Amino acid sequence: MNAAAAPAVLDCHVHLWDPLRLAYPWLAGVPELNRPFTADEFAELRPANVDVLFMEAGREERHAADEITWVREQAERHPWIRGAVAHIPLERPAEALDAIRRYAADPFVVGVRRNVQDEAPGFTEDAALRASLRLLGEAGLPFDACVRHHQLPELARLAAACPQTTFVLDHLGKPKEEAVTTWSQALRGVAEQPNTVCKLSGLATELAPDAPPGLALALLREALEVFGPDRCLFGSDWPLLQLATDYQAWLDLVQAALADHSPTAADAVLRGNAERVHRLAPSRKGAR
Repeated sequence: MNAAAAPAVLDCHVHLWDPLRLAYPWLAGVPELNRPFTADEFAELRPANVDVLFMEAGREERHAADEITWVREQAERHPWIRGAVAHIPLERPAEALDAIRRYAADPFVVGVRRNVQDEAPGFTEDAALRASLRLLGEAGLPFDACVRHHQLPELARLAAACPQTTFVLDHLGKPKEEAVTTWSQALRGVAEQPNTVCKLSGLATELAPDAPPGLALALLREALEVFGPDRCLFGSDWPLLQLATDYQAWLDLVQAALADHSPTAADAVLRGNAERVHRLAPSRKGAR
């Protein structure tokens, strides 16, 4: 399919970083990624029909605001970066309140993520964290939930406790081949909460290299069935996905999962749902 005929896409999970400017402690453990990945590099591989949202990239917490400043500079040169999902330490009420107020007034910031995948059981029961999450809902900012498959029941309870806040489940909850059955059951528990949506992202690196052929496609189709195409969003997880595949291959796989859905439903997953969840003005095909 040529670029002119391709459907418009809003990739709502692209990381950018420059370890020469900010510190990213986790990169020390992934030498293949321990270098700058900037918008200039993404522009070289970006399909012409794709806009993106930046996803906070795990810099040192003290540099969270600096990260948004840097990404805003990237977006000034690359208008296909339509917004950013910022880090906020939601478990620290004073800091969280200040950041939520600041970002609620900033049209470039369209969501918040406080990564909880490595936290101990019960972290999401914290009263201060939940109070901050409710404030996000009042501010109209969705929360990206990066959790592992065993944390999905906690996420379901958290979403139920904060019904006015939209929760975006990153990477389908990071299923593993050996735990697909329990993941499937827990995913349904999350989907039962009407304020949750699911991001079709991350499986390229979450599944083992020797996972059965077709497993990623089957999991994508299951997520689409469980949440419905009106509650699923597309994300690439670039540049991490390059550890396992390439950008076009991942986009093609998600489109293959959508093959049995209507063009309207596919457009919603690839673009419209992300615009709705993040309260963005609809893009005009060919405007960029």
